[in-house]
Amino acid sequence: QVQLVESGGGSVQPGGSLRLSCEVSGFTLDNIDIVMGWFRQASGKEREAAAFIRHRDGRTFYADSVKGRFTISKDNAKNTVYLQMNSLKPEDTAVYYCASVQLSTFGSSWHAEAIPGHEGRGTQVTVSS
Repeated sequence: QVQLVESGGGSVQPGGSLRLSCEVSGFTLDNIDIVMGWFRQASGKEREAAAFIRHRDGRTFYADSVKGRFTISKDNAKNTVYLQMNSLKPEDTAVYYCASVQLSTFGSSWHAEAIPGHEGRGTQVTVSS
């Protein structure tokens, strides 16, 4: 049974940092076809694909809104994906979801689609003074 469980969310002041974790069971992260990452959804807004990592070559993909501030990584031994979030802004406030995805690339552009049944329940991140 596939399970993805996020943790590490919370409340932080602007400029602060948080590290989200996603523990995965039911499949291993060292499968050559695996792409893992994070979506986020703010209240009343569309879901945004934030950050992804492709096992095949270790390449990472970031939304422009988080590039330079967020870093995605994974520990295959722990079967866990991480999202280090620095220099947090109020607009980063959202529920963050971990997922295994199908990733399409078009030159320098990319699109991630969550695989049905391969998504966690989310963890809330609130950035406020």
